[in-house]
Amino acid sequence: MAAAVHCLSSCLALPSKLSNLSLNGPSTSSATHSTSTHFTSLSFSASLSHNFFSKGCFSLSPVQRPTRRSVVCEVATTKKPDSAEKRARQAEKRRIYHKSRKSEIKTRMKKVLEALDVLKKKPDATPEEVLSIEKLIGEAYSIIDKAVKVGTLHRNTGARRKSRLARRKKAVEIHHGWYTPNPEVSA
Repeated sequence: MAAAVHCLSSCLALPSKLSNLSLNGPSTSSATHSTSTHFTSLSFSASLSHNFFSKGCFSLSPVQRPTRRSVVCEVATTKKPDSAEKRARQAEKRRIYHKSRKSEIKTRMKKVLEALDVLKKKPDATPEEVLSIEKLIGEAYSIIDKAVKVGTLHRNTGARRKSRLARRKKAVEIHHGWYTPNPEVSA
């Protein structure tokens, strides 16, 4: 062991304070050495630089390892899922559910508004043609009310959309003369 320390100190030209390193542990005397050998790792001074090692018997060079892609598999534990992760999963599920409901509402409203525009542009329209549009409006109302009930739409938003459909229908009826608004009585 002393030979190894001597080789380190002579081969690397270590400073004198490192020449008395021992592999026997805290005691430096070989006389107090017990039968069970306790090895500790050698640690060199932080003041030693990379150039110091490259001049002697040892040379340090960075090792380049090939990049590997690895798949980490975890075993299912009995730990409860993190509440934030659970909330994220629930929010994503609700987002998809609400997205489909809102899309259906937009589609129904678009069909009603297009039918009303066609009826308004038609010069020889009859009042019976409004009945098919009223059926579409009733379906749109139903979808809007269900969306409000389950919380997809705010109740004011639902009311505003239903009102938009009713106002547009009334505008078409007024345009063709099928509806005459009552004159307001001033008090």
